[in-house]
Parts: sequence; C-alpha cells; structure tokens
Amino acid sequence: MRSFPLHRHASSKTEPVNSPGHDTVQVETREGTDSKSGANATLAWGARTDIGLVRSHNEDSFLVQPPVFAVCDGMGGHAAGEVASSIAVSTIGSHAPLHADDVLLGAAVEAANAEVIDGAKTGKGKPGMGCTASCVLIENNRMAIAHVGDSRIYLLHEGMLVRLTRDHSYVEELVDAGEITADEARVHPSRSIITRALGSDPDMYADHFTLDVSSGDRIIICSDGLSSMVEDSEIEATAVSSATPQAAADNLVAAALEGGGHDNVSVVIVDVLDDGILEAHRKLRRRRIFSAFVLLLVLGAIITVLMALYVNSSWYLGDNNGTVGIYQGINDNFLGIELSHLEETTSVSTSDLPAATQESLKHGLPASSEAEARATVESYRDQIDADKTAAAVAADRSTTGTDAPATVPATPSEGAGE
Repeated sequence: MRSFPLHRHASSKTEPVNSPGHDTVQVETREGTDSKSGANATLAWGARTDIGLVRSHNEDSFLVQPPVFAVCDGMGGHAAGEVASSIAVSTIGSHAPLHADDVLLGAAVEAANAEVIDGAKTGKGKPGMGCTASCVLIENNRMAIAHVGDSRIYLLHEGMLVRLTRDHSYVEELVDAGEITADEARVHPSRSIITRALGSDPDMYADHFTLDVSSGDRIIICSDGLSSMVEDSEIEATAVSSATPQAAADNLVAAALEGGGHDNVSVVIVDVLDDGILEAHRKLRRRRIFSAFVLLLVLGAIITVLMALYVNSSWYLGDNNGTVGIYQGINDNFLGIELSHLEETTSVSTSDLPAATQESLKHGLPASSEAEARATVESYRDQIDADKTAAAVAADRSTTGTDAPATVPATPSEGAGE
C-alpha cells in the first residue's frame, strides 16, 4: 500500500480504550498495515489500511489531508491497482478545493480519472488499471462529497449509521431492481463487477453533493474490503463503541479480518469536533453588539448635531449684571457645559423695566431670532424713554401748579350801582 505523503503520523499519546466487550485482533502489529491519525481544532481523524488475509499486495490508497479525506481501491493487479489508487489520491489532494464545494471536489475526482488514464498510456502503470474514489471535504458544518465506484462513505449521527453513497456496481443495480437483498449482494458472485470507476472512461463523472454535519458526528470512508466483510449493523456498533477515530479504524479493520479478510481493507474515520455553529453564533452576537454600539454612536452624533443646530438657532434676553444682554443658545447647561453665550450687551438697565419683565429676564426671555431680540431691546429702550419723558412731564406739571400766585378776586368798580 502506498499512502499519500501529506499524512500526519500517529500521535504517541495514549488513547482511550475500547468499551468493554469490544476487544479485537491487534492490527497495529500486522505486516502490511499502515495508519495515520491526528487532530486540529475542528476535526480528529484516524486511518488504517491492511493487506487482508488473502491478497499478496495492497492496492488501496488513502488520503488524509485535512479537511480532505479519501479512500481509493485499486484494480488491475500487481503494479497496476496500487499505482492507479496512488495517482488518484495524489491528484485529488492537489486539485481539491479550499472550501466545501462538491462540484469542485467532483472535478478533482474527474481530474484524477484523467491522470490514471494518462498514467496507463505513459507507462506509470499497466493498461486497464483503475480504482474507486470516495472523498469528503469538511468545512465547519458543511461536508462536500464526491464518489465513484463501490467504496463507501457512512455518517454516524447520534449513534445511527447512515450510508451516504451508492455503489456503482452490478449487484447494487440488482438491489435497486429488487432482485436481491443488500445482504445477498455482499456474497453475490458478481459483487466485484464495477459499473463506474476511474481509469477506463475519459467521460466518467463523479457523483457529488453537500450535506450538513454537526459536532459529534463521525464520518467513515472505507473500501469494499470492509463493507463486503462486515454488515452495516456491525459497522455501526463498532463505530459507536470506539473511543477515538484511530480506535474505530483499527476495530473496523480487525472486524473485516475476523470476517474473512478476503480483500484489502482501508478505513478512514473523521470526527467532527467543532462544526463552527457556536463560533458563528458568537461572531453574530459580537456583530450585533458592535452594530448596536455603532447605531448608538450614530444616534448620539445625530442628536448632538440637532442639539447644536437648535442651540445655535435659539436666542433669548437675559440679565447681564444689571443690564439687558442678548444671548445665543438656551439658558441651560449639559454636564456642566453652558449651552449659551453672551452675543451682545446693551445699555438698557433692568432696573428701569417693570418687575415682571425683570423676573422674566432672570430666567431668560426667549426670542425667535436675533432680530426679534434686538427689536425687543429697542422696545424696552423706547418704553423706558417714554416712561422717563412722561414722568418728567408729570413732575414738571406738578412743580408748576405749586409755585403759581393765587388769583385775586375782582374789585367792584367805584360807583357801581350808582
């Protein structure tokens, strides 16, 4: 078996053990086996491939290039099947998209098909060589899938195993037609006949689709060396009871060997640790808080501008140390900041005005404009001048009336009445 060079080597850290009652054969020490495992912030993975108990060489290849994972089952015999599967995983790895785009992932599989065909022509392998390809790309809560052949992809969700891919095989067509059951297909004499694979048809196309995954989901990608030896119900039970992805891969390979190991068997397990939903909610909440903060700033700015416009367009008359002053703004303060300023002083003394007017000036007597404020001051001045003139006239009259001589009554003429 030839594995893709971008695999990460298995960690030396001690892993959790299997649940009780699920001890299996020790595949780690077998000759012709290989494994890869690792983890990052969002995914954990484990993979194992084994030559099996019958075959003399391993034609399977697997790809562990997070977030891309694949299994390719080679066909064509020695120096052919393993070459085809190796070319396929290498090409899928180099052509895989950066995001969970199933169309582009399918295009990567189709590019691998072209490379396998070209490899047979250029002598990298043998004519007639080919392989299957089942691959996934996991990005947060989205998983893109591309698939050709009879390797399989399963999803273990909340303890239930769901098969996601359809085998491109003769027996699958018989199952679809209702002529045989799925259990009968596993042991059917024609179960090895593939109806679609990489390496034979330049126009081959890959099945592809995208689905949602969530934290806690486990994805199983395997060659038919597992699915032909182990029933889906046992795959489910083993996957549920295995503590880690690597343990699950090891246990499933061991189950295939215990079932007969008639073919090479390869299993890649991927656990979704963090589907990104929680972080997306956190980001959404932060965006909402930031948007609310910006909105408050904008509203504050608008209110400030409106207040400034209102203050600058407001006028009033006030008592400026005993004289009438013209003020721009409003007679108030905000956080200790005065909202008005003295625009002009006048010579009009507040003491010359009526008591009611003086009281109003202490609190600020509003004016609709500067012109109205000036007009009011002029009216005060005219009123004061008029009052002073009237008072002077009244005083003058009063003084004149007091100083005038008394009128002498007329003396009767002499001889009157004579």
